[in-house]
Amino acid sequence: MAGALIGEAFISTSIRMLCDKIASREFIDLFRQKKLDQPLLMKLKRTLLTLNVVLDDAEEKQIEKPAVREWLDELKHAVFDAEDLLNEINYEALRCKLEGEGQTDNLTNKVWNFLPTSRNKFYQSTNAKIQELLRKLEDFVHLKSALGLTEVVVRKVSQRTPTTSLVHEPCVYGRDEVKENILKVLLSDDASKDDVSVITIVGMGGVGKTTLARLLYNDDKVKENFTLKAWACVSEDYDAIRVTKTLFDSVTSKPCNTTDLNLLQVKLTEQLRGKKFLFVLDDVWNEKYTDWNCLQTPFTSGARGSKVLVTTRNKNVASFMQNVPIQTLEPLSHEDCWLLLAKHAFGNVNCSEHPSLEEIGMKIARKCNGLPLAAQTLGGALRSKLDFEVWNKVLNSSIWELPYQKSDILPALELSYHYLPAKLKRAPTNLFKN
Repeated sequence: MAGALIGEAFISTSIRMLCDKIASREFIDLFRQKKLDQPLLMKLKRTLLTLNVVLDDAEEKQIEKPAVREWLDELKHAVFDAEDLLNEINYEALRCKLEGEGQTDNLTNKVWNFLPTSRNKFYQSTNAKIQELLRKLEDFVHLKSALGLTEVVVRKVSQRTPTTSLVHEPCVYGRDEVKENILKVLLSDDASKDDVSVITIVGMGGVGKTTLARLLYNDDKVKENFTLKAWACVSEDYDAIRVTKTLFDSVTSKPCNTTDLNLLQVKLTEQLRGKKFLFVLDDVWNEKYTDWNCLQTPFTSGARGSKVLVTTRNKNVASFMQNVPIQTLEPLSHEDCWLLLAKHAFGNVNCSEHPSLEEIGMKIARKCNGLPLAAQTLGGALRSKLDFEVWNKVLNSSIWELPYQKSDILPALELSYHYLPAKLKRAPTNLFKN
């Protein structure tokens, strides 16, 4: 098979970071103070953005077109070169800022520019290096037209939508033991030395942390054990006011119009005082200990036995939030992964009625690497395609060779998208939820 496919996510992220760097105050100040070519720098930024808008299309077409795959691979290396150069410039920009070179008068700067120092040589070569990099990138711009690459107006994966506490998974496999272990902690009043116990569920994206949290949140024993319950999706875009307001609105069953964090925390403290509560903080990414300290301040007014259940991909987050042992959620067994995939692919149809699909489906399930979201999403995409040829194409697709990026489930999700009907491809999806 041809060389491994190139994922656009890495290149796109790198380009966005490069553009942010170019637009930074430090960069702009350096180019102005050292009389470097600012228009050239802005042209570099525009060229990077021109390439970025066709990356979605290139990723899709590389499956069938080796020339596009080669274009992406070479572009990746050109972006590496751009990172190296801009990192050098960024280092110099930060050095100037720290040493206050921008505060010197014009005469000093003019004298400095004539001194034969290594720093001066760096400035003199910077424009030439940017020009050379720009020439390389413009070659990619010219080639994109020849390869038929165009801008994809609607990205196929939208921003992740917030999770909710409602259970909507028809079947959950392989989680009975870990559920019982966490349930014991939730129902214990002596889980930790503190009145409020913080339980963290840690695992990679797509392994089922949110699903497990939903099962626990809606368990009948849990409902009976707590006076108050609330669910808040924290997500990457951490906002203490939003999270606190969500918790307050949930426990009072009425919205609060204030956006003042102090007032919200005072009100939440009053509502929790002496009451046993369960809060779920789903999908936590923020690694700032001080932010967590601030957020949890009202929680201490709750009664002994109160619990906070946290889901996160990040062990560092878990380590400073938890005060009971961390619960690590492992991938499913291949057997459970197949059961989940089959449930979504066959629905109420007995999979034994399709023995050829059952055999190939088990092989597909193994490629999901034990990630329930991958199995569920692929199963759903194959639900109306109980055809050996289609399933065989999925099994042998070169998309499985895509390098994993932020999510360890990229190949399965790419495949599920590839086999969706056209009208569904245009609709926003929530494939990267954990």
